[in-house]
Amino acid sequence: MNVSPQKIAAFRRFLLSWYDKNKRDLPWRNTTDPYKILVSEVMLQQTQVDRVLPKYRTFLETFPTVEALAKASPADVLKAWSGLGYNRRALYVQQAAQQILEQRTFPQTAEELQQLPGIGAYTSCSILIFAFNADEVAIDTNIRRILIHQFALPEDAGQEELLFLAKKLLPPGKSRDWHNALMDYGATVLTSKQSGIRPLSRQSRFQGSRRQYRGAVLKKLVAGKKLTIKELSKVWQKEKRWVEELLGEMEEEGLLRVRKGKVFL
Repeated sequence: MNVSPQKIAAFRRFLLSWYDKNKRDLPWRNTTDPYKILVSEVMLQQTQVDRVLPKYRTFLETFPTVEALAKASPADVLKAWSGLGYNRRALYVQQAAQQILEQRTFPQTAEELQQLPGIGAYTSCSILIFAFNADEVAIDTNIRRILIHQFALPEDAGQEELLFLAKKLLPPGKSRDWHNALMDYGATVLTSKQSGIRPLSRQSRFQGSRRQYRGAVLKKLVAGKKLTIKELSKVWQKEKRWVEELLGEMEEEGLLRVRKGKVFL
Protein backbone atom coordinates (compact mmCIF):
# COMPACT_ATOMS: atom_id res chain seq x y z
CA MET A 1 0.00 0.00 0.00
CA ASN A 2 1.26 3.46 -0.97
CA VAL A 3 0.55 6.14 1.63
CA SER A 4 2.46 9.39 1.26
CA PRO A 5 4.60 10.69 4.16
CA GLN A 6 2.47 13.86 4.06
CA LYS A 7 -0.75 11.93 4.59
CA ILE A 8 0.81 9.92 7.41
CA ALA A 9 2.06 13.08 9.13
CA ALA A 10 -1.31 14.82 8.72
CA PHE A 11 -3.20 11.87 10.20
CA ARG A 12 -0.81 11.65 13.14
CA ARG A 13 -1.22 15.37 13.89
CA PHE A 14 -5.00 15.17 13.64
CA LEU A 15 -5.45 12.10 15.83
CA LEU A 16 -3.00 13.04 18.57
CA SER A 17 -4.45 16.56 18.72
CA TRP A 18 -7.97 15.13 18.98
CA TYR A 19 -6.84 12.71 21.70
CA ASP A 20 -5.22 15.48 23.72
CA LYS A 21 -8.64 17.17 24.03
CA ASN A 22 -10.90 14.11 24.22
CA LYS A 23 -9.06 11.25 25.93
CA ARG A 24 -11.05 8.98 28.24
CA ASP A 25 -9.96 8.70 31.86
CA LEU A 26 -9.67 4.94 32.39
CA PRO A 27 -7.91 3.45 35.44
CA TRP A 28 -5.59 1.16 33.47
CA ARG A 29 -4.27 4.25 31.69
CA ASN A 30 -3.03 5.64 34.99
CA THR A 31 -0.46 2.87 35.45
CA THR A 32 2.39 1.25 33.57
CA ASP A 33 2.61 -1.67 36.02
CA PRO A 34 2.76 -4.66 33.65
CA TYR A 35 0.77 -6.84 36.06
CA LYS A 36 -2.10 -4.33 36.18
CA ILE A 37 -1.96 -3.94 32.40
CA LEU A 38 -2.08 -7.73 32.02
CA VAL A 39 -5.21 -7.89 34.18
CA SER A 40 -6.91 -5.09 32.22
CA GLU A 41 -6.09 -6.58 28.83
CA VAL A 42 -7.42 -10.03 29.75
CA MET A 43 -10.57 -8.48 31.23
CA LEU A 44 -11.13 -6.41 28.09
CA GLN A 45 -11.06 -9.50 25.87
CA GLN A 46 -14.65 -9.79 24.57
CA THR A 47 -16.00 -7.52 27.34
CA GLN A 48 -17.12 -3.90 27.12
CA VAL A 49 -15.27 -1.17 28.98
CA ASP A 50 -18.23 -0.16 31.18
CA ARG A 51 -18.52 -3.74 32.51
CA VAL A 52 -14.79 -4.02 33.12
CA LEU A 53 -14.39 -0.75 35.06
CA PRO A 54 -15.86 -1.81 38.45
CA LYS A 55 -14.42 -5.33 38.26
CA TYR A 56 -10.92 -4.09 37.43
CA ARG A 57 -10.85 -1.89 40.53
CA THR A 58 -12.17 -4.51 42.94
CA PHE A 59 -10.03 -7.30 41.44
CA LEU A 60 -6.85 -5.29 42.01
CA GLU A 61 -7.95 -4.32 45.51
CA THR A 62 -8.30 -8.03 46.24
CA PHE A 63 -5.16 -9.12 44.37
CA PRO A 64 -2.86 -6.04 44.24
CA THR A 65 0.26 -7.92 43.13
CA VAL A 66 1.34 -10.85 41.00
CA GLU A 67 2.18 -12.75 44.17
CA ALA A 68 -1.23 -12.11 45.75
CA LEU A 69 -3.03 -13.44 42.69
CA ALA A 70 -0.68 -16.38 42.19
CA LYS A 71 -1.16 -17.59 45.77
CA ALA A 72 -4.94 -17.08 45.97
CA SER A 73 -7.39 -19.98 45.82
CA PRO A 74 -9.05 -20.46 42.41
CA ALA A 75 -12.42 -20.12 44.15
CA ASP A 76 -11.51 -16.64 45.42
CA VAL A 77 -10.29 -15.64 41.96
CA LEU A 78 -13.54 -16.81 40.37
CA LYS A 79 -15.53 -14.90 43.00
CA ALA A 80 -13.64 -11.69 42.20
CA TRP A 81 -14.16 -12.28 38.47
CA SER A 82 -17.85 -13.18 38.69
CA GLY A 83 -20.01 -11.03 36.43
CA LEU A 84 -17.46 -10.53 33.64
CA GLY A 85 -18.27 -13.75 31.80
CA TYR A 86 -15.87 -16.08 29.98
CA ASN A 87 -14.73 -17.24 33.41
CA ARG A 88 -11.86 -19.32 32.09
CA ARG A 89 -10.05 -16.00 31.74
CA ALA A 90 -9.95 -15.72 35.53
CA LEU A 91 -8.04 -18.98 35.78
CA TYR A 92 -5.82 -18.03 32.84
CA VAL A 93 -4.77 -14.75 34.46
CA GLN A 94 -4.06 -16.54 37.74
CA GLN A 95 -2.01 -19.22 35.96
CA ALA A 96 -0.14 -16.44 34.15
CA ALA A 97 0.62 -14.80 37.52
CA GLN A 98 1.90 -18.13 38.87
CA GLN A 99 4.15 -18.54 35.84
CA ILE A 100 5.49 -14.99 36.16
CA LEU A 101 6.16 -15.49 39.88
CA GLU A 102 7.99 -18.71 39.14
CA GLN A 103 10.10 -17.00 36.46
CA ARG A 104 10.75 -14.06 38.82
CA THR A 105 10.52 -11.62 35.93
CA PHE A 106 7.77 -10.20 33.74
CA PRO A 107 8.01 -11.27 30.07
CA GLN A 108 9.52 -8.57 27.86
CA THR A 109 8.69 -9.81 24.35
CA ALA A 110 5.55 -10.87 22.49
CA GLU A 111 6.95 -14.38 22.16
CA GLU A 112 7.53 -14.68 25.91
CA LEU A 113 4.11 -13.25 26.72
CA GLN A 114 2.42 -15.75 24.43
CA GLN A 115 3.85 -18.53 26.57
CA LEU A 116 1.45 -17.40 29.31
CA PRO A 117 -2.02 -19.03 29.46
CA GLY A 118 -4.73 -17.09 27.63
CA ILE A 119 -2.33 -14.63 25.96
CA GLY A 120 -2.43 -14.51 22.16
CA ALA A 121 -0.79 -12.26 19.57
CA TYR A 122 -3.09 -9.27 20.06
CA THR A 123 -3.00 -9.30 23.88
CA SER A 124 0.77 -9.77 23.99
CA CYS A 125 1.34 -6.72 21.78
CA SER A 126 -1.20 -4.69 23.77
CA ILE A 127 0.62 -5.44 27.03
CA LEU A 128 3.94 -4.35 25.51
CA ILE A 129 2.34 -1.16 24.19
CA PHE A 130 0.56 -0.07 27.35
CA ALA A 131 3.07 -1.29 29.92
CA PHE A 132 6.32 -0.48 28.11
CA ASN A 133 5.34 1.97 25.32
CA ALA A 134 6.91 -0.51 22.90
CA ASP A 135 6.79 0.29 19.19
CA GLU A 136 4.40 -2.57 18.48
CA VAL A 137 1.00 -2.46 16.77
CA ALA A 138 -2.28 -4.01 17.88
CA ILE A 139 -5.46 -3.93 15.82
CA ASP A 140 -8.80 -4.23 17.61
CA THR A 141 -12.22 -3.72 16.03
CA ASN A 142 -12.06 0.06 16.52
CA ILE A 143 -8.60 0.42 14.97
CA ARG A 144 -9.53 -1.85 12.07
CA ARG A 145 -12.54 0.36 11.34
CA ILE A 146 -10.45 3.56 11.41
CA LEU A 147 -7.82 2.16 9.04
CA ILE A 148 -10.46 0.99 6.58
CA HIS A 149 -12.37 4.28 6.67
CA GLN A 150 -9.43 6.70 6.74
CA PHE A 151 -7.49 5.05 3.93
CA ALA A 152 -10.40 3.85 1.80
CA LEU A 153 -9.63 0.15 2.17
CA PRO A 154 -12.14 -2.56 1.27
CA GLU A 155 -14.04 -3.94 4.27
CA ASP A 156 -12.52 -7.36 3.65
CA ALA A 157 -8.95 -6.02 3.88
CA GLY A 158 -6.71 -8.76 5.25
CA GLN A 159 -4.84 -8.71 8.54
CA GLU A 160 -1.44 -8.51 6.84
CA GLU A 161 -2.46 -5.41 4.88
CA LEU A 162 -3.85 -3.77 8.01
CA LEU A 163 -0.74 -4.57 10.04
CA PHE A 164 1.50 -3.17 7.30
CA LEU A 165 -0.46 0.09 7.28
CA ALA A 166 -0.63 0.27 11.09
CA LYS A 167 3.17 -0.03 11.31
CA LYS A 168 3.65 2.79 8.79
CA LEU A 169 1.32 5.07 10.75
CA LEU A 170 2.81 4.39 14.20
CA PRO A 171 4.71 7.43 15.56
CA PRO A 172 7.98 6.09 17.03
CA GLY A 173 8.14 6.44 20.80
CA LYS A 174 4.42 7.27 21.12
CA SER A 175 2.84 3.84 20.86
CA ARG A 176 0.88 4.07 24.12
CA ASP A 177 -0.76 7.42 23.33
CA TRP A 178 -1.24 6.47 19.68
CA HIS A 179 -3.16 3.29 20.42
CA ASN A 180 -5.22 4.94 23.15
CA ALA A 181 -6.08 7.69 20.67
CA LEU A 182 -7.12 5.21 17.99
CA MET A 183 -9.26 3.23 20.41
CA ASP A 184 -10.98 6.33 21.80
CA TYR A 185 -11.65 7.80 18.37
CA GLY A 186 -13.12 4.53 17.13
CA ALA A 187 -15.19 3.98 20.27
CA THR A 188 -16.66 7.49 20.51
CA VAL A 189 -16.52 9.14 17.06
CA LEU A 190 -15.95 6.78 14.15
CA THR A 191 -18.29 4.09 15.42
CA SER A 192 -19.64 1.18 13.43
CA LYS A 193 -22.97 2.98 13.13
CA GLN A 194 -21.40 6.25 11.99
CA SER A 195 -19.03 4.63 9.50
CA GLY A 196 -21.23 1.79 8.28
CA ILE A 197 -18.28 -0.57 8.67
CA ARG A 198 -19.35 -3.78 10.36
CA PRO A 199 -17.16 -5.75 12.79
CA LEU A 200 -15.60 -8.93 11.45
CA SER A 201 -17.61 -11.06 13.84
CA ARG A 202 -20.37 -10.70 16.38
CA GLN A 203 -20.63 -12.33 19.77
CA SER A 204 -22.95 -15.31 19.75
CA ARG A 205 -26.39 -14.94 21.36
CA PHE A 206 -26.16 -15.27 25.15
CA GLN A 207 -29.81 -15.97 26.03
CA GLY A 208 -30.39 -19.71 26.03
CA SER A 209 -26.75 -20.49 25.20
CA ARG A 210 -24.44 -22.84 27.08
CA ARG A 211 -22.56 -19.70 28.20
CA GLN A 212 -25.69 -18.58 30.02
CA TYR A 213 -26.01 -21.88 31.90
CA ARG A 214 -22.30 -21.95 32.72
CA GLY A 215 -22.47 -18.40 34.05
CA ALA A 216 -25.56 -19.21 36.12
CA VAL A 217 -23.80 -22.14 37.81
CA LEU A 218 -20.74 -20.09 38.75
CA LYS A 219 -22.85 -17.17 39.95
CA LYS A 220 -24.70 -19.45 42.35
CA LEU A 221 -21.52 -21.17 43.53
CA VAL A 222 -19.66 -17.92 44.28
CA ALA A 223 -22.73 -16.77 46.20
CA GLY A 224 -22.30 -19.82 48.44
CA LYS A 225 -25.33 -21.76 47.23
CA LYS A 226 -25.32 -25.55 47.32
CA LEU A 227 -26.01 -27.19 43.97
CA THR A 228 -26.72 -30.71 42.81
CA ILE A 229 -27.04 -32.17 39.34
CA LYS A 230 -30.57 -33.30 40.16
CA GLU A 231 -31.69 -29.82 41.23
CA LEU A 232 -30.11 -28.14 38.19
CA SER A 233 -31.75 -30.64 35.87
CA LYS A 234 -35.14 -29.90 37.43
CA VAL A 235 -34.76 -26.08 37.48
CA TRP A 236 -33.39 -25.93 33.94
CA GLN A 237 -35.79 -28.59 32.64
CA LYS A 238 -32.85 -30.34 31.03
CA GLU A 239 -31.98 -34.03 30.89
CA LYS A 240 -29.58 -35.17 33.58
CA ARG A 241 -27.08 -36.24 30.93
CA TRP A 242 -27.05 -32.73 29.40
CA VAL A 243 -26.34 -31.18 32.82
CA GLU A 244 -23.60 -33.74 33.54
CA GLU A 245 -21.91 -32.96 30.21
CA LEU A 246 -22.01 -29.21 30.85
CA LEU A 247 -20.61 -29.58 34.35
CA GLY A 248 -18.03 -32.08 33.08
CA GLU A 249 -16.71 -29.48 30.62
CA MET A 250 -16.47 -26.91 33.40
CA GLU A 251 -14.70 -29.38 35.69
CA GLU A 252 -12.12 -30.16 33.00
CA GLU A 253 -11.43 -26.44 32.72
CA GLY A 254 -10.89 -26.20 36.48
CA LEU A 255 -13.94 -24.00 37.09
CA LEU A 256 -15.66 -26.32 39.55
CA ARG A 257 -15.74 -29.82 41.02
CA VAL A 258 -18.44 -32.49 40.91
CA ARG A 259 -18.57 -35.18 43.60
CA LYS A 260 -21.41 -37.70 43.99
CA GLY A 261 -23.89 -35.47 42.20
CA LYS A 262 -22.93 -32.36 44.19
CA VAL A 263 -21.28 -29.29 42.66
CA PHE A 264 -18.53 -27.27 44.40
CA LEU A 265 -16.07 -24.49 43.62
